[in-house]
Amino acid sequence: MLTAGLDGRLENFRIDLGQLASTAEIVADVIRANYLDLNVPLHARWRHFVFGARDLWAEIASRHPWRDAAHRARTEFDLAIVSVLLDAGADPRWRYHDAGTDITIGRSEGLALASLRMFESGLFSSDSKDPFRADAVRLTALTGADLEKGFGVSGSNPFPGLDRRAALLARLGRALLDGLAVFAMTDDARPGGLFDHLAGVARGRPLGASDILHQVLLHLGPIWPARLTLRGLPLGDTWRHPAICRADATNGLMPLHKLSQWLTYSLIEPCLRAGLPVGDLDALTGLAEYRNGGLFIDTGVLVLRDPAAASRTHPVDSTLVIEWRALTVALLDRLAPLVRDRLGVFKRAFPLGSLLEGGTWAAGRKLATARRADGGPPLTIVSDGTVF
Repeated sequence: MLTAGLDGRLENFRIDLGQLASTAEIVADVIRANYLDLNVPLHARWRHFVFGARDLWAEIASRHPWRDAAHRARTEFDLAIVSVLLDAGADPRWRYHDAGTDITIGRSEGLALASLRMFESGLFSSDSKDPFRADAVRLTALTGADLEKGFGVSGSNPFPGLDRRAALLARLGRALLDGLAVFAMTDDARPGGLFDHLAGVARGRPLGASDILHQVLLHLGPIWPARLTLRGLPLGDTWRHPAICRADATNGLMPLHKLSQWLTYSLIEPCLRAGLPVGDLDALTGLAEYRNGGLFIDTGVLVLRDPAAASRTHPVDSTLVIEWRALTVALLDRLAPLVRDRLGVFKRAFPLGSLLEGGTWAAGRKLATARRADGGPPLTIVSDGTVF
């Protein structure tokens, strides 16, 4: 897609690589401001449980009587998987008020905090004696009304699409029941069973990040809405675009897997805490989402051929959105070494996941807030809540 864009063959965007250096300066400045020691963690769900000096998940975990490291890892897999699936954007007017901390917040952080409190309350567990978990039986029975209460929805605090999110969690529950050999190795079927499966895949050697992604795609693939299939296999966050030409069955296909990759980043830390080494972090791509993509539009690296497209609404399978997301992934790879050079850090100590967390996502939000009253992305997308 990047090659097609640089050749001027894309319908919706042209690319100005001359703006990449100034974009790198912006991102490096944001990283320096937020991380004085340049010790930036991965872009994972765990960051959204941190508010100021308080790491709410760490506080909760420190009070819980873990039986062993694997017990904690299963619980953290349960939490991360459910929380990531619930985070697919919210109405910009929506806010979550947390009684325990008196924090009121929206967007991804609000969704994270709400999901953490729902998890803590036992909403995702079918066992009243063991509320601190998620399991297939409860997930398959979850309703939009359950989530409405958990998200604190009201007439003045709107949150459309909760039935779709409940349906996504119900599909997760069914996938767990269909995959007992993976998800019920040591317990009833639960998302955390994937940890035991990964430990078996590792067989005493370090896992690669791509190994985790492979298992996520293989075993959680059925949860995504029906879109494209290849030889009967649902392809998830994969789309068709005429610029992608290959001489095999993948001709025209552009795989992105944004949520699956963000989920993979979020599963790495529980593995490490449990003593399961994970390496090759740069085997994953950057994330094709609107903060990273908005950064490239707002800094002029990506330029709309039709400026009026910014005022229209676009379906997620449109060529414009597919181009935007694919170019975002490719340009993050171009941006990363420029930012590392400005910071004086090496790739091994500063993988792409750290660039996403420390810089591009935060810089994209900062520019969006400065340029648009609602702080939203430069393009308006109609999505089903499983892409962005």
